[in-house]
This record gives sequence, C-alpha cells and structure tokens, in this order.
Amino acid sequence: MTGAWLWLLVPLAPLIGACALAIWRERAIAWLWLVCVPALVLVFQPMPTLDLPVLWDGIRWGSSDDLSRAWLGFTALLWGCAGVFASSSQKGDPGQMRFWTFWLLALAGNLLLIIAADALSFYLGFSAMSLSAYGLIVHQGGPGPRRAGRLYLQLAICGEMALLAGLMLRSHATGGDFSFSAWQAVPMDGLTLALLLFGLGLKAGFWPLHVWLPLAHPAAPAPASAVLSGAMLKAGLIGIWRCLPEDDPLLSDWAQVLLVAGVFGAIYPALLGLIAGKAKAVLAYSSVSQMGYLVILMALAWRHPQQHQAMTIVLMIYGVHHGFAKGALFLAAGLIHAGRLPRIGWVLLALPALAIVGLPLTTGGAVKTALKDVWYAGEFEGWLLWLTVSSLTTALLLARALWLLRCDAADAPPGPPPPLQLLPWALLSILALLLPWLWPALREPMLHGLYPGGIWSSLWPLLMALGVAGVVVRSGFRIPARLANLPNPALSLSLYFKRLVMQPPLAVPTARPDAQRWRQRERRWNRFWNKGALAISAWLLAVLLWLGWLW
Repeated sequence: MTGAWLWLLVPLAPLIGACALAIWRERAIAWLWLVCVPALVLVFQPMPTLDLPVLWDGIRWGSSDDLSRAWLGFTALLWGCAGVFASSSQKGDPGQMRFWTFWLLALAGNLLLIIAADALSFYLGFSAMSLSAYGLIVHQGGPGPRRAGRLYLQLAICGEMALLAGLMLRSHATGGDFSFSAWQAVPMDGLTLALLLFGLGLKAGFWPLHVWLPLAHPAAPAPASAVLSGAMLKAGLIGIWRCLPEDDPLLSDWAQVLLVAGVFGAIYPALLGLIAGKAKAVLAYSSVSQMGYLVILMALAWRHPQQHQAMTIVLMIYGVHHGFAKGALFLAAGLIHAGRLPRIGWVLLALPALAIVGLPLTTGGAVKTALKDVWYAGEFEGWLLWLTVSSLTTALLLARALWLLRCDAADAPPGPPPPLQLLPWALLSILALLLPWLWPALREPMLHGLYPGGIWSSLWPLLMALGVAGVVVRSGFRIPARLANLPNPALSLSLYFKRLVMQPPLAVPTARPDAQRWRQRERRWNRFWNKGALAISAWLLAVLLWLGWLW
C-alpha cells in the first residue's frame, strides 16, 4: 500500500488550491494550474488503489486500468492548459474570484469521478462537477448566460435525481455493494438502464438530451467551454461504461435502438450546426455530433460483448482525441479576440478541426480507422454508409466553424495574443499531429489506415466539404432568417417552469377563527392536565416500560 495515499491528492489538490485562492487571492491565480500535476504524475507512475473505509465501506480510489489512466491524463492536461489560458483571459475580470472558485470545484469533481472505483465516490464527483459548472456558464452575466444557466441547472438537477435513483437500484440488485467490479456480474433491468442513460446522457450531451449545449457554450468563457466540451462531457460516457455489465441480454436487445439514435445523433446535430450563427454554437453542435459516434460505439459493444476489449481501446483513444481537439478549438474561439494570429497560427487552428474530420496522420484519422475496424467485425456492417454520410456533415460543420472564427478574428485588436493564451492553445493543437507518433495505442491504427483505399476514404469527405464551402462563399449565400431563428422547445419549457415557480403564493384565507372560544377551550384543557399531571405521566411511563419488558 506504499504510495496509495497519493490518490488523495488528485481531488484534494484543487480544494487546496481553493484555500490558497481564499488566502492569497489574485496572487494565487497564476499557480492554480499546478493542481493538475498530481493527477498527471499518477498517470505515468500509478500507485496501488486506495481503500477508504473511514469514509464508507467499499470506497476505493485509483486508476489501475488503461481506460481510466488515459481519461485521467487527458482530463488533467486539458484542465491545466485551460487553466493557464484562463489566468490570462480572465485577468482584470471583477468576478474572477467567483470564476476560479467554481473552476476548482468542478475540477475536483471531474478528477474524483475518474479515479472512483465505487458508485458513491463517482456520484459525489459527478454532482460536484455538474453543479459547479453552472457557475462557469453564467459567469459573464446578462440575459443569454442566465437563460443558458437556468436550462442547464434544471436539466442537471433532473439528471442528478435520475442518476441517483439508477445507482440506488443498481446497488440494491447487488445486495448493497457499490463497487463497479461487483456490478459487472449482475444483470441489468430496464428501469435501471433507462435511469442511468438519462442521468448520464444529459451530461454527455447525447441526442436528444443535448439541448443545453448550444446555449451553454456561447454563454461561457472560452476556457470554461474548452473543459466543458473536452472533459466534462466524457464524464457521462465513462459512467455508463462502468455501471453496465459487459455481457447482458438486455443490452444486446437495446443495441439496435441505440445504434439508430447514435447515427441520427451524429448527423442531425451537424445539420443544425450548419445554420447556427456563432462559432461556439457551431462547435457545440459538433460536440453533440461527435457524441453520436460514441453512442454508436456503445451499441456495437452491447451487441458484441466478445469484442469489449477492442471497443474499450477505441473508446479510450476517441476520448483522448476529441478532448484535446475540441478543447483546442474552444480555446481558439477566445484566442482570436485577444490578438491577431499569424499564418502559422491559422494552420495550427485548422489542425484540430482537420483531426476531427479524420485527416490521415492525425489523431482523428487513427480513431476513424479503429472505429471502422470494429464496425466491420460486427453485424452492423450494412450501417457503414451512414458513417460516411456523418463524415461529410462533420466536415461541412467544421468548415463553417472555421469560417465563422475567421470572421470573428476581423475585430481582433492589433498585436499578437498574450503568450499565456497562445502557448497552451498551441500545445493542444499540435497534439492532434504529434500524439499518434508518441502513443502506441494511436500509432498502430494510424499506420494501419495508410493505404490508398483508407487514405481516399478519409480525404473525399473533406475535399467535398471544401468544394461545397467554396461554392457557398463565392455565391454569397446567407442562411434564411427562418432557419437561423428556429424555436427552441427546451428553452420554451424552461421559461414556462420559471414563470410557474415565480407565481405569487396562494392568497391568505380571509376567514378568522373565533379566537376567544378556542382560548377558553385551551384553558380548560390545561386545567385538566394540571391535576396530577406529573403522577399520570409517571404511571404512563411505568406501564410502557412494563409492556416493553413483556414484549
């Protein structure tokens, strides 16, 4: 058990940072990114798992498997880079102390849920992260952030209740055991599965539970959007992966429905994003679309449990790829307002977008090859055409995002962006190209896809999207107003609930009881009990004790 206590530092380091923030205030902000260092150290030097019976029987922290270590690594690195970026971008903000408080609480919850080997610790971290994210979404103030925050909080609370109910039912099925390892051997029932999918799917942004994302991202500051999309969305996914058994007949029966939802969720949000008018909204729809691919992966794993190990590897590399690429793009959405990028800067900005499209020699190209390999090995091969269609819509969506970022950059102040914003963004962007060469899990599928047919299947959606984008730009096409202002049913429902709870209370009844009459009755009752009240009470107590002894 030597060194196991170091796992305590993973969630506690952000809380220690919050204490330092309370003491040294603005002077501590420049060093808050260091709270991610313990997590990064334990990724490369893992320690034995830590049992904490003093908190609750069965509490266990640690990342012993490759999936948890990869998740912890990219999460900590992304939060660290975004923290360095935020130390510059939020400088001078009158509410920066509030921002950093919510930031550190959300970070602590995000790290805890990853290293949690039991449901109680996972739920604690998940709740801390979800509720603290509300403070990041509404930070900038104004009607837009308030609307986005209200919808997010309403859905987050509904998701928390569904998740808690699902976890309790799952624990009840295992005889009160909260460890994820024990849950793997127990079959799943339909109600528990529905509750877990709803509670965790809301945070993951699966279609049709994505409705808060397009509103939250434009409202939140750029570094908050980066961790919200790159790290926090993945929390729901890893929760589903851990809570459900590897082989279950119910999951196999639900796989077809899940596959349909995943395919539709990969294409439809991308089409919605094409008519969005803000770069961060387009990127938000891109995140929803990418979550559709992960739903497809879950469907494949449910139908083919014998390939669970291969599916886990694809999930691992997909999470790392999407976390870094989408984090870089959201940081870029804030970077372009801080200064003018040189030409090489725009090449770096396009690199994570090209990786998401699936360009060969990038993380996205490797992930796309790995996903196709597991798809070909299953019985859903006939659905592969829809994967090609979704690749085209993804390419079109990222082309629009880059175009909107280019338009937004026209208002940037003269001079280069601050180094503390430029360097962490550049690191995340270049990882899309460097990581496949540094990490064998990505290098193998990347090299496997470097044959003429594989290269062409990755390039033609990108080339077609560039051709369509060129025609649209040259023709001067504009999104029709009716499409650009489509109603949001979720927002309308949120406003209805707001008006409902803000209605004045019921009117106070005007009928007045006869106070004198009730006062006389009270006095007679008191006089009755004053006569030997102590003796009566003693006898009653004695009778009760006697009855208890006989029982």
